[in-house]
Parts: sequence; C-alpha cells; structure tokens
Amino acid sequence: MWQDYFLKDIDNVALNILKYSDSKKFAFYGDLGAGKTTLITCLCNKIKVIDKVVSPTFTFINEYLTKDNKKVYHFDFYRMEKKEELYNIGCLDYFYSDYFCFIEWPEKIGDFLPSGFVKIYLKLHGDYRKIKIIK
Repeated sequence: MWQDYFLKDIDNVALNILKYSDSKKFAFYGDLGAGKTTLITCLCNKIKVIDKVVSPTFTFINEYLTKDNKKVYHFDFYRMEKKEELYNIGCLDYFYSDYFCFIEWPEKIGDFLPSGFVKIYLKLHGDYRKIKIIK
C-alpha cells in the first residue's frame, strides 16, 4: 500500500523503516529525483554513519563507517552497462555480508539481487512523495 509523506517527514520515515524491518538489506526503486539518495542519507544518519553520504553513481559502491566502526554499503547501478561488472566489484560478497546494504537502481541488476532485500518504492507526486515498502 502506498503512503504519502512530505520531505520534512523523512526522518520519521527512516526511523519507521529501521524500526519495523529486521533486515539490513534495502533496494530502492524510483525515477530520477524520487528521493532514493535522500532517504538513504537519512537512514545512514539514523544508524550513525560518520562519513559523508553521496550516491556512488560512477563508482557503483561507496563504503561508509558508523560511529561504532561498522560498515555500510551504498550501491548505485544507474550507469551499469553489463552485469559482469557486478563480479568485478565483488557484489555478492557485499550483499551477503552482515552489514547494511542500500541499493539504488536494483532493477538494473535483475536476478542478481538476492532474496531478503526489503524493496522500497518511491514516487515524486507534486510537493510530496509516495512510498511503498515490501518486505
């Protein structure tokens, strides 16, 4: 079911995602400008990432550290052209780690996305956004 939220409410959205999900694996779907990176940045703030969070559009992956020295992996597959590139960066090792994984544009990797990822769909709708979460 789709739910509406305003950008000013994004902290609460992030808290609810973390509170009601026992997963550390999240796949974010949505058009350009839908708010994927913004929501991931907010989630990273909630889990106390100490590094600057930016979308890894050209590198495919950013690795961040949390305040308690745990890793967080942030993927962006928007510019990926060949699925073989997933092997070159060792994606499966990251996906099956015990650390948080946030993936933008997971539809670009198709069946390489393991089961168990919480799917978060975002839509920009006027001056607010819509979100749907599938566990």
